[in-house]
Amino acid sequence: MRYQGLRRSLTVCLVVAAGVATAAGGRPGPTPPAAIGTRAAQAPAQPPARPAAIGRWDLTVQGPKGPYPSWLEVTLSGTQTLVGRFVGGGGSARPISRVDVNGGSVHFAIPPQWEKETNDLVFDAAVTGDTLEGTLVTPAGERHRVVGRRAPSLRRAGPPSWGEAVPLFNGKDLAGWTSFGGASQWSAENGVLKNAKSGANLVTTAKYDDFKLHLEVNCPKGSNSGIYLRGRYEVQVEDAIDPEPKSTDLGGVYGFLVPNENASAGAGNWQTFDITLVGRRVTVVLNGKTIIGDQTIPGITGGALDSDEGAPGPIYLQGDHGAVAYRNLRITPAVPAK
Repeated sequence: MRYQGLRRSLTVCLVVAAGVATAAGGRPGPTPPAAIGTRAAQAPAQPPARPAAIGRWDLTVQGPKGPYPSWLEVTLSGTQTLVGRFVGGGGSARPISRVDVNGGSVHFAIPPQWEKETNDLVFDAAVTGDTLEGTLVTPAGERHRVVGRRAPSLRRAGPPSWGEAVPLFNGKDLAGWTSFGGASQWSAENGVLKNAKSGANLVTTAKYDDFKLHLEVNCPKGSNSGIYLRGRYEVQVEDAIDPEPKSTDLGGVYGFLVPNENASAGAGNWQTFDITLVGRRVTVVLNGKTIIGDQTIPGITGGALDSDEGAPGPIYLQGDHGAVAYRNLRITPAVPAK
């Protein structure tokens, strides 16, 4: 009928008008395909910011007897937990099971290592850019002020060029050396640099950057010494008896790098070290066997002279742990790049 046709036409017109109204700002209609694509292309949520504490830190701690060097490393374990390692004024690198951060603040606690007390060492600091400042409370309850800066990478642009070998010991006296840390028990006897018993440490007056170091050492049974590279990284000297060596055994970089075998010639025998240090990369050859091959030293070891890792440093021989003898010490410095 004509009336029904008119009603159908009116209905179609109303539907079309509703669509036009929606486009002009009325009620939303179906989402156009182009809009769906636009929504799908939106950027995903950004991951949380990297905590400022992550990295390696060269620290100087002010204690009641004066400043001493320290070191901290903070790393991410998995997706959300921070862990780390800490080196104090002595001992070896200690693991940190959890590092808590809140903005720029850093907090952790670790159990005692060589301290007599049973309390934790507690560390609190704030990070601002590449610097860190705070306090640590020792197991004895002493509050020490801490300042630090991000450790340098020490990566070199290319392999070094080597100069001429230079004797570190003239075989007759202690010229070129000085002692610290107690009464010196060192003497020169028939070409041997000898430490009679526990006393002072011995350090060269000259400082070195990258170098190759050769020396021979005789460590009596039960005694202990160490060869500090740049005065900061200790290569352990001791009476090694364990067939499965640790980083604290003969030839290890104390607390960090483990020798791949026990290459000891035995206590009371002369043993030969050839050590190459370029930046942080070290190779240790003991009695003709490469026991550490071109490995990276993460940071300073306990007993270091300072934490200024970017600066040249001396060769330092530990004398405060017992009798030891050295001979045929010579160093080949890298030639500075022009």
